[in-house]
Amino acid sequence: MDQITFQKNYTMQSVHKAIHVLRAFSKEQPRLSLTELHKKTGIGISSLQRFVSTLVYEGFLHKDEKTKEYQLGLSLLYLGYLVEQESSLLTISKPILQRINDETGESVCINIIDGDERRCIFNLDTTHPLSAKTFVGHTSPLYAGASAKCLLACLTDQELNEYFERVQLIPITNQTIIDVDALKKELTAIRSQGYALSRSERVVGAYSVSTAILLPTNRPLASISIVIPEARVEQYSERQLIDLILSAKLQIERQL
Repeated sequence: MDQITFQKNYTMQSVHKAIHVLRAFSKEQPRLSLTELHKKTGIGISSLQRFVSTLVYEGFLHKDEKTKEYQLGLSLLYLGYLVEQESSLLTISKPILQRINDETGESVCINIIDGDERRCIFNLDTTHPLSAKTFVGHTSPLYAGASAKCLLACLTDQELNEYFERVQLIPITNQTIIDVDALKKELTAIRSQGYALSRSERVVGAYSVSTAILLPTNRPLASISIVIPEARVEQYSERQLIDLILSAKLQIERQL
């Protein structure tokens, strides 16, 4: 079933719009006015007012009566706490990734597919002064960077074709692959070898080795990544990093 048919027959547009409102907030823009929400979501002002009023009433948004700006509410904090406590992925992955972080001192993170983007849901910071920063909640296109492409590579051929039909490939750095045929060829290689590597593809000066965590159905659940500044990556052998991330993948998948 293609995405359009699924959305038409099995989803509610009002719920989509409410979620769109919540996703408009970010680390860079934690507070938004009604006008700013309108510009970011494209939802009409009249409907948008009803959405935000409902979300405020339910505690998912908070309104500052002085500035008339909105921010995410504490109800989301409670739900996020429940997810963190009950998620088998996080419970299993954290100690395994902590060992990689302890051994290398490098940043390690977990990412998921969120619509047509990769979203970071867990991160352990590097202990080194020079770092390639990432943070929980950060999003990026699925076509750029190892942490995203190893997820994209796990989609079916039909899903990939639909993805490339609706997504415009825009270069993020001069290393970003924006040729569809070249990208499909790389995704085939990633699928075959079980891991992805990238250098300065999404963030200039960042190197990443990543692999997908698969469900028993071979559907991608998440990706795990080691992120290192290119200035320090020569301290490691590429094989060492690949073996570390693939070992973590196997340990996580066995316990899921």
